[in-house]
Amino acid sequence: MSRVAVIGAGSWGTAFSGLVAANADEVSLWCHSEATANAINETRHNARYLPDYPLAPNVRATASLGEALEGADACVLALPSNHLRDVCSSLAPSLVPEVPALVLTKGIEPDSGLLMSEVAASELGRPERIAALSGPNHAEEVCTGALAASVLAAEDLELAERLRSLVSTPAFRVYVSRDVRGVETCGAVKNVMAIACGICAGLGLGDNTLALIMTRGIAEIGRMVAALGGEPMTCMGLAGMGDLVATCTSEHSRNRRFGEAFVAGRTLDEFEASTHMVVEGARAVVSVRELAQKKGVEVPISDAVWNVIYGGMSVETATAMLIGRTPTREFYGMGTTTTEGE
Repeated sequence: MSRVAVIGAGSWGTAFSGLVAANADEVSLWCHSEATANAINETRHNARYLPDYPLAPNVRATASLGEALEGADACVLALPSNHLRDVCSSLAPSLVPEVPALVLTKGIEPDSGLLMSEVAASELGRPERIAALSGPNHAEEVCTGALAASVLAAEDLELAERLRSLVSTPAFRVYVSRDVRGVETCGAVKNVMAIACGICAGLGLGDNTLALIMTRGIAEIGRMVAALGGEPMTCMGLAGMGDLVATCTSEHSRNRRFGEAFVAGRTLDEFEASTHMVVEGARAVVSVRELAQKKGVEVPISDAVWNVIYGGMSVETATAMLIGRTPTREFYGMGTTTTEGE
C-alpha cells in the first residue's frame, strides 16, 4: 500500500501515523482544524498531542477529507467514539468502495448498541472491508518505539493479513483474529473497568482490590462478549486481559486518571476540558448498561460506575452494593458447560 489516510490526529492517530509511515510511501493525517494541520506541517510535531514526537517525513497533515483520501490504498479511523459516525458520513463519498478501513476507535454506540466497526460500516457500506485493531497500546509509548502488540480482527483473514503488513513493525507486533465482535467488545468494556480501578486507587485502596476489580472485570467482559456473539477466549488475549491490565494500571490511561480525579471532586466535563481527551469509558458505560439490560447480562461493576457518574450514587453506596453481592461460579455466563449454572 503506497498511500494511507489516517483520519484523526489525536494522540493515537498521531502515533499510528508513525507506524504506518514505516510501511507506506505516503501518509495523509486528517485533522479537524486547518490551523492544526498547518502547524503540524510546519513544525513536524502535534503540539496538543505527543508534542515531543517528531512526525515521519512522509506524513503530511490536512484538514480536507477529500485530500486525505485521494489515491488512498487504505483508511485508518482514529476518532473519538462520539465523532465516528459523523466523520464517516462525511468521508463516505470520497472513499473508494474497494479501499479497506481499519477502525482504531473503542466503544459502543448509545441507543443503537453498535460496535465501532458496525458504526463505520453503516456509513461507509461494504462491511466486509472493515477491520478493527485493539490492544494494550498507549500512544505515549508506541511513538517511542517501545515494544508493544495488538490484535487486528476482520471476518476475512486475508484482509486482516493484508492490513497487518501495513501496521506491523519490529517493535509493534500484530496478531490476527476473526473475532471482530469479541475484540471490539473487550476494547469498549475494559475502559469502564479502568474507571473503577481509578476510583479505587483514588480512595487509597490496595493492590488486592485493584486485582479483584480487574479479574472480576474480565469475567464481566466475558459475559458481554458471549452475549454479543463473540468468543470468550478472546478476553484472555491482547484485546482483553492485555488491554485491561494496561488501561487499569498505567499513568497514561485517561480512564483510570478520570476515576482518580472523580473521587477528588472533578466532574467529567472538567476532566475532558483540561486534558483535551475523551474519556471513552464514561461513554461506553452508558451503552454497556443498555446492552446488558437488553441481553439479560449481569454487569455489576459497570452498573456501579454508571451509578456514581450519572446516577448520583455515592461511591460508598456503590461499593456496599458490590460487596453485598453473593459470589457464584467464577466464570458463569460465558457459554461453556463447565462455567454456566448460576
